[in-house]
Amino acid sequence: MNAENSLSALVVVHNEERHLPECLAALGFCDELVVVLDRCTDASKEIAEAQGARIVEGAWPVEGDRRNDGIAACGSAWVMEIDADERVPEALAQEIRETIAASKADYHRLPVDNYIGKRLVRHGWGASFGVRSAPRLCRKGVKQWGRQRVHPALTWRDGAREGPPLKTPLVHYTDENISDLLNRLDRYSTARAADLRESGNLGSAAANYRRLVSRFLKCYLSRKGYREGGLGFLIALCAGLYPLLSYLKARYD
Repeated sequence: MNAENSLSALVVVHNEERHLPECLAALGFCDELVVVLDRCTDASKEIAEAQGARIVEGAWPVEGDRRNDGIAACGSAWVMEIDADERVPEALAQEIRETIAASKADYHRLPVDNYIGKRLVRHGWGASFGVRSAPRLCRKGVKQWGRQRVHPALTWRDGAREGPPLKTPLVHYTDENISDLLNRLDRYSTARAADLRESGNLGSAAANYRRLVSRFLKCYLSRKGYREGGLGFLIALCAGLYPLLSYLKARYD
């Protein structure tokens, strides 16, 4: 394998023993597996070791920090970041290898198919509550995650070039059901509230009430969440509530 075309898969986990075996089993096309274990107390470590992964263990309150440390531990020229609740289909695996063999760019976006339970939900994602694509395939050293607990910002190396997006979607089991989706809203807004308090800039109630409306309309209308029926309405509502709940928790919790 040409070192310039080598590929590390990076999986950052916290107690993901249920998802991790299937996730790692689909990454055999990579030259290296790196698994970051963040305060894991379940069998995640044993599962990763059984797949021959390089293990990085520690405690990272900030998501951006653990992702940056994981990238630093990767030994390949290219890094693909995958979450435990995501799966790489064979067609995507082949497309990734073909892409890095020929690419002159520094990073590429992967399309994402999001599932709630067994239902594929194509429309309405966005506004920090879900993505339809993400820059997951990058040359090592071009990407730096920000120091946020949730949805960390991305900084790119000066001159980094974005290549064409890949065509085959990554499969993402976003939520098991509606209760799981609402629990995720609670977790995300709690983490975001901690970031707001730490920054010293909570924003204003009025601005966040406006964001509730604008984000709901963006997801439900502009991103066609209405095509998903009640789930689309709920996703848009969660996207709108996320900044407002974060603000309220930061101010009153």
